[in-house]
Amino acid sequence: MGESGEVLRVVELAQGVAGPVAGRLFAGLGHEVVKCEPPTGDYLRGTRDTSGPSTDVMAFGFAALNAGKRSVAIDLDSVEGRHSATELIATADVVISDLCADQADALFLRGEARREHWPELVTVSVTGFGLDNAWSVHRPDSMLAESFGGLAVMIGEPNRRPLSLGGEQAAHAAGFVGFFGAMLALQRVRQGKGGDVADVALSDVVAYIDWKSDVAHAVTGVTPRRGGVRRGRWRMVPALDGWAGVIYQPDQWDSMIQLIGDQRLADPCFADEPSRDESVEEWWPVIEEWAAVRTRDQIYKEAQGLGLAFGISTDMADLTASAHYRSRGFIPEPQPGVLPPTLGKFFTAAELPWTTGDVPALGQHTAELLGSRMPPRTQAAHRPATNAADPTAGPLAGMVVLDLGTITAGAATGRLLADYGATVIKIESMERPDPFRKWVIAGTPAEKLPRDGDTVSPVFESNNAGKFGVTLDLKSDEGQEEFRRLVAGADVVIENFRVGVTKRLGVDYASLRRINPALIYLSLSSQGQDGPEAQSRSYGSTLDMLSGLASLTGYEDGPPTWSSVDVNYPDQLVSLFGAALVAYCWNRRVSTYVDVAQRETVSWTLADQIEAFLATGRIAGPTGNRRPGAAPHDVYPCSGVDRWVAIACFTDEQRAALAAVVGLERIGSDWKGYGDDAGRIDQAIEAWTSVRSREECVRILGALAVPCVPVLNAEDRARDTHFIRHRVFLDGPVRRKGFPLVFEGHLPPPPGPAPQVGEHTDLVLGEGSPIRRS
Repeated sequence: MGESGEVLRVVELAQGVAGPVAGRLFAGLGHEVVKCEPPTGDYLRGTRDTSGPSTDVMAFGFAALNAGKRSVAIDLDSVEGRHSATELIATADVVISDLCADQADALFLRGEARREHWPELVTVSVTGFGLDNAWSVHRPDSMLAESFGGLAVMIGEPNRRPLSLGGEQAAHAAGFVGFFGAMLALQRVRQGKGGDVADVALSDVVAYIDWKSDVAHAVTGVTPRRGGVRRGRWRMVPALDGWAGVIYQPDQWDSMIQLIGDQRLADPCFADEPSRDESVEEWWPVIEEWAAVRTRDQIYKEAQGLGLAFGISTDMADLTASAHYRSRGFIPEPQPGVLPPTLGKFFTAAELPWTTGDVPALGQHTAELLGSRMPPRTQAAHRPATNAADPTAGPLAGMVVLDLGTITAGAATGRLLADYGATVIKIESMERPDPFRKWVIAGTPAEKLPRDGDTVSPVFESNNAGKFGVTLDLKSDEGQEEFRRLVAGADVVIENFRVGVTKRLGVDYASLRRINPALIYLSLSSQGQDGPEAQSRSYGSTLDMLSGLASLTGYEDGPPTWSSVDVNYPDQLVSLFGAALVAYCWNRRVSTYVDVAQRETVSWTLADQIEAFLATGRIAGPTGNRRPGAAPHDVYPCSGVDRWVAIACFTDEQRAALAAVVGLERIGSDWKGYGDDAGRIDQAIEAWTSVRSREECVRILGALAVPCVPVLNAEDRARDTHFIRHRVFLDGPVRRKGFPLVFEGHLPPPPGPAPQVGEHTDLVLGEGSPIRRS
């Protein structure tokens, strides 16, 4: 696959986090990224007051997301600035934009105007709510997106306000989706179908991530809500020096008894899971007593030694001192004159070198890039592929994927590839099929429980729709030989087994590459293929804690908070990135082994806080919904039960409008001033919102151009025309997750049903197989 050396030219018309994340991936992978900034600079530069600690975090975030790019200062509000922008766009293969619809139209970046002016251009639009939503005139803010997208109601304590995940998670996830969308659109150019617009809305991405709530609501009729960290089967408990996550499966109760070493847990009345659920408050104190006299490291090592996927709270100091992270190069060793050191990459692939580069000064390259005529865009992305004649082919048509993934991380990656045209073959063992097949959603009515012989649960359906199902015994010589025959005609293998399993089975990359040198092999392990903790077990909640995300999520006066088993955010995030990397390798004709560590992927989204700690020694903690650069920035109660409105002000004009409507004389002209007066301001806002419906609050504040959205839940989302129109979930015959983005020129068909165990074995392995190409 020999075109990997050709460099794409990317023009970035985006500020903040979401768009620049996509641009940073291009730059890190060696492509030319031209960042167009307003004359005052990207707001993430922290231009208000570079001495303030929170503004420093913004500046560290800018450095992390814009290293290796070139900066051009352009005023898009002027005729001259728009002319300069169009000159740059004319040279680009990809444009990444966070412009609203009117601004995009002024640069011919969508619709018929784009097709006329830039027929082969790929545009990635990354906004808060999509190009067809007026709310996208505001900054693409994670809290607003997580509120409208329905994720916020799943995070936090049930008797307190909904929470945004720590950092800017919606923005990072949307950046990954934007990169994925760019590669899909570039592949359509290869197919001879011209350019396209990938419309990525932060709110859609987080709604997609919260797909289990959609499924649970459809199955049970109950609207899922946040359960906190001290309820349910999995809980956080205080240790001597922090918090530990007690995470186990029902069949591991004997290991729990062995770990805790207290015979009270061996009481026959706790022998089965239903009984334990009924008497949970009788035995949980035993575990809390045990944890309270142990350190986090003791708890983690003892539990992991028994195969229990416990997690422990880690903050930025813990991450930077982690022997595992340092051994893998994620936390690099300090270099003389460089403070702080830039984080290493969060994946490993020999054929995908990751570059860092300098952080550009504002407008540093303006004269160079606008003062001379730049060459036209490259042609690498525009050569027609073999399926160009098929107008209905998806972007990934022709790709054959062998999917060894289970539960979410691996299986969801395969589902994304299938959605966009790949032929995905799910490989399972008849004796041990994917555990998600029998996963029962709590509260499922008896008439909807899986029947005898029914091997597809609603959650399995969402991650495996549109795939072929094949059973092979990879522990047998016959099964391994059959798998190798499939590998000879495949393009991609995906797996998320524990480290070492593929080698024991003889299906590791080194073995398979001898059969198919052109193979793309993606491993999505908990903590990577090497390092001191590579053998550790995990679930999404484990990784919430180990990645540092939980330490930044939570109320200012409370403990760390995880995304919970109902969301398992790390699993969802890594599937988006995994699919994007596969699409990138496929488009660039790169054959390689890709090692993605789920823990590092989440930690990479916290680069601003990690690098701030390395430079200042300051350890960040939970800040509720407050974020630097905006104030007020929170959710406020409305009339009704668990009804909220999210409000985020970024400018003095927005603060003044909000102050007037809630009866305040003023709100501080600087976001730091809000901190001195936060209690009075929040009380006034809450007094105003609490006597109004969330819809009335949004209507009144929206008319004054104050950024605000209703905080929705899965029931609201099911009725909302925005999510129905964007196909974030699909109905018929059962509800399942849909798509994380919208294309202007391509409408992926709804996938077929998920396969029964081994449903297509004879078809795929038979002589007349429509799949095998060797």
